[in-house]
Amino acid sequence: MADLFHKQAKNYAEARPSYPDELFCFIASKTPGHELAWDVGTGSGQAAVFLANIYKRVVATDTSKEQLSYATKRPNIDYRHTPSTLSLDDLHHHVAAPSTVNLVTVAQALHWFDLAAFYDKVNSVLTKPDGVFAAWCYTLPRVDPEVDSVLDRLYGELGPFWSPERHMVEDEYRSLWFPFDPVEGESHTGPFQFVTKLPMDLEAYQTYIRSWSAYQTAKEKGVELLTDGIVGELEKLWGGDAKLVKVVRFPIFLKIGRMKN
Repeated sequence: MADLFHKQAKNYAEARPSYPDELFCFIASKTPGHELAWDVGTGSGQAAVFLANIYKRVVATDTSKEQLSYATKRPNIDYRHTPSTLSLDDLHHHVAAPSTVNLVTVAQALHWFDLAAFYDKVNSVLTKPDGVFAAWCYTLPRVDPEVDSVLDRLYGELGPFWSPERHMVEDEYRSLWFPFDPVEGESHTGPFQFVTKLPMDLEAYQTYIRSWSAYQTAKEKGVELLTDGIVGELEKLWGGDAKLVKVVRFPIFLKIGRMKN
């Protein structure tokens, strides 16, 4: 799976959505301290750049050098390439010392992780007792019923090429194992729902589809999803003008919690 993310780094950077201010304001309101945030699986830094507006320092890590090469630079963001497996000692040496991180975030990536091992690392670096862990995913984007029906059909046809972990995104992280307590002021750990909007023309919309891991897997096996017929169908439903910009809505589902007492 990591190889696929390397190969589609450019598509990710171009077509994946950023996230709304409301999401980060909600998360940041749950962390009393705003000194240090660790963004895991940062990709091209979509979440890190928002965190950098709130937290004094952000460490943003990813296992893909290619993804990081597209990351947006900020003076207070420290982008670091890390191996897919990282011992606690290496984590404390290269990422953050124990009990120093106010917030750990994972955007659209937690379902790929070894959760038990990762949660141990999260708990080791979070400040005690008020450090917060937040992870979110977004589901299929929505444009209008006709375009959405084509996307849903394409998504279904890729069924054999999706990794099993994808089902956690499909059910909006509701089945995600999340052994954390609710944050201050909340009675549960979520999912809490948000939405982000991204203006796209048809080419950008197709680039988003090409960024799917299942699309890349299928293509490597000789299956092309975006055939001339499908592209023509989408263009017709888009309004007959591929340059027309539409507002594409991505539903976001957030899980957030703190260490169990």
